[in-house]
Amino acid sequence: MNHIAAKLTVAAFSLGLATEAMATEWNVSVWGKRRAFTEHVHKLAELVEQKTNGEFTMNISYGGLSKNTENLDGISIGAFEMAQFCAGYHADKNRAITVLELPFLGVNTLAEEVAVSHAVYAHPAVAKEMAQWNARMLMTSPMPQYNLVGTGKARHKISEFGGMRVRATGGIGEAFRAVGGVPTSVTSSEAYQAMESGVVDTVAFAQHAHLSFGTINEADWWTANLNPGTVNCPIVVNIDAYDALSDAEREALDSSVDESIAYYLDNYGELLTRWDAVLAEKGVEKVMISDEELAEFKKVAGDPIQQAWIKEMSAQGMPAQELFDLVNDTLAKTRAGN
Repeated sequence: MNHIAAKLTVAAFSLGLATEAMATEWNVSVWGKRRAFTEHVHKLAELVEQKTNGEFTMNISYGGLSKNTENLDGISIGAFEMAQFCAGYHADKNRAITVLELPFLGVNTLAEEVAVSHAVYAHPAVAKEMAQWNARMLMTSPMPQYNLVGTGKARHKISEFGGMRVRATGGIGEAFRAVGGVPTSVTSSEAYQAMESGVVDTVAFAQHAHLSFGTINEADWWTANLNPGTVNCPIVVNIDAYDALSDAEREALDSSVDESIAYYLDNYGELLTRWDAVLAEKGVEKVMISDEELAEFKKVAGDPIQQAWIKEMSAQGMPAQELFDLVNDTLAKTRAGN
């Protein structure tokens, strides 16, 4: 009997090891702190764990695995399996998706931002470029149009942007440069300190980031309708890690994207509805730029920058016009569907 019991014990122990070995655990690199910008990552992890009965889990790390500007590098070497990054942090590594950061694309809602982002992510040129970093696009982190918070006297005219030191990356930074601003690309985590110390006069962020990184606490005013563009920040997975998933795990991951995005949109929508209350609470002046000034800004910083991007990227062998047209075509189809 003792011999049989010993065999059963060994068998049970071996089965336990096999079960444990079958479990999949991914590390996910994000930054800052948990906020509206990362809620879809948490929802994705929750859904995947539920669908796989706990056999596929994700450890979400806020800055513990990598700097935000180095997340794509970490993915490329397999330091972690999933990460979030923003195209403007290293435009040379992800040229194709910088089309989504061009100023004045005319994207009006978060749902439209999701549609154009995922259409571009699905383009073969994007997949090919990301593969150089062993990265596969999974989903976007949709953000509303960026607007400025600033210190000192409020700026109501585009001519007042001359010499303005602004934290802005990618196409938004180029838009401010076109009207005489002086953009700097300090990371989101460094923006508050840059503003507090006077390194910058203004910071361009979406609403959640002004809250999360504290720039709203230094602000005297906020532009409610400048809307020059936004930053595009994908969630990517390491290709080797993705390919190593079982069919069931891969299905659990892929099938959870749409629900995670929907959750994100609902959550961010709640933030947008209470934004005016946040401004009032913190004593921040709400600045409305006139239609004439906005038209001037778009004339100087819209089409010229878009056309320059198309020319530059085409010269580098990218299907730039095709990508740009894809954004506009997707916008049209999305609005027609609504």
